[in-house]
Amino acid sequence: QRYLRAERAEVSALERKRNVLCCLITRILKAEKQLHIDNLVFRVIDACQKGELGPGPQFLSFCCHSVDVLSCVLHLLNQGHLRRQEEKPHVLEY
Repeated sequence: QRYLRAERAEVSALERKRNVLCCLITRILKAEKQLHIDNLVFRVIDACQKGELGPGPQFLSFCCHSVDVLSCVLHLLNQGHLRRQEEKPHVLEY
């Protein structure tokens, strides 16, 4: 039982992290309209390290890597929330 509870807690934490990253990616791209994927990854990681994850009270900072951000970008692309420019596939648009 203890193992199953720990596993559920870990899955829940990963889902929360993915949701926070997806929201942050969306918020940044809404403001910028379009952004080079490298710049987006840098801005998301920077916001995570500084704890700037949302309006209102400051959130605790958490560790996030470029792989985490890119995974979320692919997730949002597959859902149709983001798109790539045809002539510049490395530029993302909201």
